[in-house]
Amino acid sequence: MFSNRLTKVSRHLSKQAKRQHITCYRIYDHDLPEFPFCIDRYENKLSVAEYKRKFEMAGAEHEKWLNECLGIMSLVLQVPEEDIYIRERQRKTSRLDQYGKIGEEKEYFVADEGGLKFKVNLSDYLDTGLFTDHRITRQMVKEQSKDKKVLNLFCYTGSFSVYAAAGGANETVSIDLSNTYLDWAKDNLQLNNLYDPAMHHFIKADVLQYLPKLPDTYFDLAILDPPTFSNSKMMKDFLDIQRDHVKLINDTLRTLGKGGVLYFSTNYTKFVMDEEKIKASVIKDITKATTPFDFEGRLKRYCFMIIK
Repeated sequence: MFSNRLTKVSRHLSKQAKRQHITCYRIYDHDLPEFPFCIDRYENKLSVAEYKRKFEMAGAEHEKWLNECLGIMSLVLQVPEEDIYIRERQRKTSRLDQYGKIGEEKEYFVADEGGLKFKVNLSDYLDTGLFTDHRITRQMVKEQSKDKKVLNLFCYTGSFSVYAAAGGANETVSIDLSNTYLDWAKDNLQLNNLYDPAMHHFIKADVLQYLPKLPDTYFDLAILDPPTFSNSKMMKDFLDIQRDHVKLINDTLRTLGKGGVLYFSTNYTKFVMDEEKIKASVIKDITKATTPFDFEGRLKRYCFMIIK
């Protein structure tokens, strides 16, 4: 059953990926209840997350079943088992649950997206460093960045900043609370020979606390892709995106000049935009327009274009 499903979807998706020159894409996401995996291809490697189920198999039984599944993935997708990275992804029992490291061994390699290079890590973090579901959104940012000042909030590993720099932005400001991610973002710019410290700035800060310090009407384009919930020990307050999105969006819009564009995204599946309280001239839901072929019917996020 699993082999047949994997064969069918991989044939279909690989053809589309080849036509679009895409080498990092999602293949399978819990398509069959009996096989609760999320499988992403990164070049010639696989990142496999096993969702934690309510009723677990016993240790030896699970190990045998998992080895058989990995064998099928290797055979059908033509990837050696040593290039398949498996991790367990628990279903969130509440919005307080967060993902973290799965080990201590770091193993990076470089993947290509849109003709740009990105450092990817499949070995020790649940998140690889490159969210492939925002492939189209990143390209939109690149196309709109020429001679613009771009603000990237909760920048993670800086993929939007790389696209903006590649699109000719004359300044990018990337803000995140993690030194690890800021260093990673800088590495990604350097990989593409785009890093100029006079043009591309990295700020370690709590976005909630730092946003009010940014100047009015300075930026032309902003990306706001916050976590659904965060209670990091380094934050002064916790973040709840449904509760806080109006303030976050309005604070970001304040930093944009008239006609400035904000791309706002959230993974909170029950999210409701409180449009009446947002100080914008246009709020457009672009979720469908920014859904890549490999996430059709599988996407668990929203994306909006908001114009000041």
